[in-house]
Amino acid sequence: MRSLDVQLAERSYPIHIGPGLLQNSSLWRPLLPGRQVLVVCDDPVAGHYLQRVRAGLDGLDHASLVLPPGEQEKTLARFGEAIDALAGLRANRDACVIALGGGVVGDLAGFAAACWMRGIAFIQMPTTLLAMVDSSVGGKTAVDLPQGKNLVGAFHQPRAVIADTDTLATLPDRELRAGLAEVVKYGAIFDAGFLDWLDDHADALLARDADTLAEAILRSCRYKADVVARDETEQGERALLNFGHTFGHALETAGGYERFRHGEAVALGMVIAARLSAQLGRAPAADARRLSDLLARLGLPVEIPPGFDPAYLLQLMRLDKKALSGRLRLILWKQAGAAEIVAGVDEDAVLAALAA
Repeated sequence: MRSLDVQLAERSYPIHIGPGLLQNSSLWRPLLPGRQVLVVCDDPVAGHYLQRVRAGLDGLDHASLVLPPGEQEKTLARFGEAIDALAGLRANRDACVIALGGGVVGDLAGFAAACWMRGIAFIQMPTTLLAMVDSSVGGKTAVDLPQGKNLVGAFHQPRAVIADTDTLATLPDRELRAGLAEVVKYGAIFDAGFLDWLDDHADALLARDADTLAEAILRSCRYKADVVARDETEQGERALLNFGHTFGHALETAGGYERFRHGEAVALGMVIAARLSAQLGRAPAADARRLSDLLARLGLPVEIPPGFDPAYLLQLMRLDKKALSGRLRLILWKQAGAAEIVAGVDEDAVLAALAA
């Protein structure tokens, strides 16, 4: 097991990464503040892993909420089901929600925990690579609206992140590749050397080599934990973690939350942001090509499919949470390993990048 901490003073919490952690209840059961627990997961995860977690809750008052899978299920209606489940459990202030699954479950269950009685404990148990390296860490919780992604939510930190790498064995190949997009993001914005490492280990990552995946997860979590410790509620530096996300979220919304996996949309968004940065003379074009080549090698999309209207994508981007006073703020590139927040980006240039 490999571990690190997210340093947030009295709200600091551990991230544990390794095999067999779900059934190791001695690791996470002491973190439960009371005797009431709601486990939230989706159908596929329930079939594989719910019983392992339930076995660790023996003797406690616990219930499960099993949802259909997919980003299209991260809605206010499903959030309402989680709240109803907590009410059915008669959950007190010392109850705990366990988010067992990918980013959709983590975001939705965490938001329910943030809202029930103005905030109760929750534990992230991510079962996808993307959730392990990104969405389970940092306390962002939310649900989507038809108008945009993650527009209703709250910052609410978990008590722990329990990343059982055994769960990656049942992860579909497409979901593994989608998770690798968020891993690449950390190299793109923080560490060009990590991009080199990913390029060298691309085949091992795609082959699910356990040690290589564990190292990628640990390094990704370390990058994110350090940023969250410095800027918990995204007042400045943490916004860099959204490299590619403004474009990516627009693509997800335009695709009805079904056309792309989140990581696929982020991969496309990073390529567009890198090309736009080069187009504006802010970054070398060679770096943009290198990023695109790495993402393509990892089996991720690097060109927007036909049928997406650039003007509509731009309209969706104006509702992005980083926009201020109706003007776009984008995360652009200086070079591989260095990003910046740029306000007032010319919309004609953005349209041109989308159209290209």
